[in-house]
Amino acid sequence: MNKTELIEKIAAGSGLTKADAKKALDATMVAIKDALIAGDKIALVGFGTFSVSERPAREGINPLTKEKIQIAAKKVAKFKAGAELADAIN
Repeated sequence: MNKTELIEKIAAGSGLTKADAKKALDATMVAIKDALIAGDKIALVGFGTFSVSERPAREGINPLTKEKIQIAAKKVAKFKAGAELADAIN
């Protein structure tokens, strides 16, 4: 499912117009992104939790030259499915 299809599903399920559903989805994504940038955790009960995790620096290998390289530490976004979502999928 892509963003356009998701907007259509939101509009159909909520009675909103597609334009309003797009605005709501965009606002939701911005709010989640801003919270993650601030280092917050977003817990949506029954759906899942978005959080930020830090990956430490590590040593890797360049596949072309087989030379060792340093991979810098970085932050990554994580999503952990909630129990209800996990049960619905299985």
